Amino acid sequence: MSRIASVLLPMPLPEAFDYAEPEGMGLQVGDQVAAPLGPRTLRGVVTGLRDAGGGNRPLKPLEARLEDPPLPPGTLEFVQWAARYAVDAPGQPLAIALRGARAPKARPVKQVVATGSAPARLTPAREKVMAALHGFVGAPADLARQAEVSAGVIKGLIDEGVLEVRQIPAPVAFPAPDLTLPRAPLNPSQAAAAGALTAMIGEQGFQVALLDGVTGSGKTEVYLEAVAAVLAADPTAQVLVLLPEIALTQAVLTRFSERFGAMPAEWHSGVAPPARRRVWEAVATGACPIVVGARSALFLPFTNLKLIVVDEEHDTSFKQEEGFIYQARDLAVVRGKMEAAAVVLASATPSLESLRNAETGRYRWLRLTDRHGVAVLPQIDLIDLRGTPLETGRWLSGPLVEAVGETLARGEQALLFLNRRGYAPLVLCRACGERLTAPDTDSWLVEHRYTGRLVCHLTGFSMAKPKACPHCGAIDSLVSVGPGVERVEEEARALFPEARVAVFSSDTVFDAQAARRLVESMAAGEIDILVATQAAAKGHNFPNLTLVGVVDADLGLRGGDLRAAERTYQLLAQATGRAGRHDRPGRALVQTYAPDHAVMQALAAQDRDAFVAAEMAERELAGLPPFGRLGAVIVSSENPQALEAFVRDMAAAAPNAEGLEVYGPADAPLSLVRGRRRKRFLVRADRTVDLSAYLAAWRARVKPPGSVRVVIDVDPYSFL
Repeated sequence: MSRIASVLLPMPLPEAFDYAEPEGMGLQVGDQVAAPLGPRTLRGVVTGLRDAGGGNRPLKPLEARLEDPPLPPGTLEFVQWAARYAVDAPGQPLAIALRGARAPKARPVKQVVATGSAPARLTPAREKVMAALHGFVGAPADLARQAEVSAGVIKGLIDEGVLEVRQIPAPVAFPAPDLTLPRAPLNPSQAAAAGALTAMIGEQGFQVALLDGVTGSGKTEVYLEAVAAVLAADPTAQVLVLLPEIALTQAVLTRFSERFGAMPAEWHSGVAPPARRRVWEAVATGACPIVVGARSALFLPFTNLKLIVVDEEHDTSFKQEEGFIYQARDLAVVRGKMEAAAVVLASATPSLESLRNAETGRYRWLRLTDRHGVAVLPQIDLIDLRGTPLETGRWLSGPLVEAVGETLARGEQALLFLNRRGYAPLVLCRACGERLTAPDTDSWLVEHRYTGRLVCHLTGFSMAKPKACPHCGAIDSLVSVGPGVERVEEEARALFPEARVAVFSSDTVFDAQAARRLVESMAAGEIDILVATQAAAKGHNFPNLTLVGVVDADLGLRGGDLRAAERTYQLLAQATGRAGRHDRPGRALVQTYAPDHAVMQALAAQDRDAFVAAEMAERELAGLPPFGRLGAVIVSSENPQALEAFVRDMAAAAPNAEGLEVYGPADAPLSLVRGRRRKRFLVRADRTVDLSAYLAAWRARVKPPGSVRVVIDVDPYSFL
């Protein structure tokens, strides 16, 4: 009997489509197929098969079963679960899962081999080539270099038929880790944590551990021992390490290489598509034991995933906020449960959600309280800018400038931290007061002096800085307001003209290679003052960095949201923790107008537990995460009247439910983006409520007109 195949397509479609399976195709669930959809043919994945039984309409037949590896059952289950949780179409996470499979294959490489024929004339140069052929793998140019002869010698042997050039598939090089290499020496705290993780892995099955260690405590070395334990127990096991920033990738890859003698696979946006294809196929066939990557690596087709590590688990970069919206840390725990894998969440400043799970016993809590080796935590002092006002046009206070000078005089390095890109966050007109914004968007334009342009960091809009105000036409009236890292760099160069100053931000470091070069320069002592955003505030280890100056500690507290205080504490603790990580003591100076704020007091006292306790108490009183759940519904339209009418209808259609409140609709803080007006609903629910099911039921009650777009964000992190 013929069969019907349900095929999920990587598109925002609500469900899988049915197709007829051609005779003899022999499909299985997970197979990739070529499926017709209208005039196009798309790659899809078989999610179900059933016998055909007298349907009332003929089905289109599938065109082919693709030769690419199938999606493993665990990956397919995870994709479908993630869609239900995020209240989104299942094709959205499937598109992420198939990103590598859809990438172009690497071009074949040239391989020179001996044909068995002897050269008619054997010169000394040709003798060197024939000797070099033993065990040789590579192209003609590589053979010439190895034999130390000219390219003409190789060409002559090819023309004579002694050598032959073949085209072979690009090799996939993911060698097995060497578990016999010695590990780095561990202090007692590290050894205890590593032993606990190894014991947890020995029990097998799904468990979660929170590896909670102060900055510089050696958390990476601890979870490397967990990796070793997993691979020792099962040589076919696979390990995934998630990182929040591409800039951190190279340092972690190097640590893996030193520990296991082999580089893991990389997976992030900076990896070229052909290389991404090789990684995807190697993971799907079990040929890739370790992957280090960004959040989307969570959707790779692992066949035997036994350990997931989420490094810097608190980092907000794990939250994907465009396209398919998800929190990678939370989904990592779910994928670990589905795969019966161990999960390690590592951070010096864990999220309140993870701390709550550790406190209640859902996660094992492993604490590292001391820095590795002789290093100690830096001394942190607050600079009260109310009593020590800044000079006009300056952003570095007298005490901070003095400390930088003393640091440089000792031959040590300083980091000036400001989590704001560009030169100035606002450009306004002195004549009319106009604040320059992106077209059809409320977002301010940020001045970038390097490029001479004004940039919207929300939409990507960019324009040359005009000579006249676009609003009133006044000439030379535009002034820069506030500091960005470029402005701080300018001030540092003026104050310390002999110092070597560099900027570390996404505007100066475009990819993993550029990040690696800058980090290596800093570690080698080739930079005296590093001016940096959060790109340098986590995970990096600079031996000679002894001073961190926080230029604007209050930045994250302004116009705050639910996690404003938590995020600010985490970021500042991570930034100040870059100082004094080796044998020289470190110091951090924090410029603030709010020294009495709980965040600043906890930072200065290095009393994280007191801050966490106070923040937890406030959240519990309000029923907010981690004691409750939040969901956001963002409605937008280019037509203000249609938007108003729809949000009224949507508010009226909200289902009644116990343990749940709906707030709104209200204008979003950024009420105009790319010409679309935006309204928000916020839903607060008790933890006993299935928030995803509620949001799905609510959305099903209303059908937005074509001009209106509805986006659901379960557990929102941004409230713009």
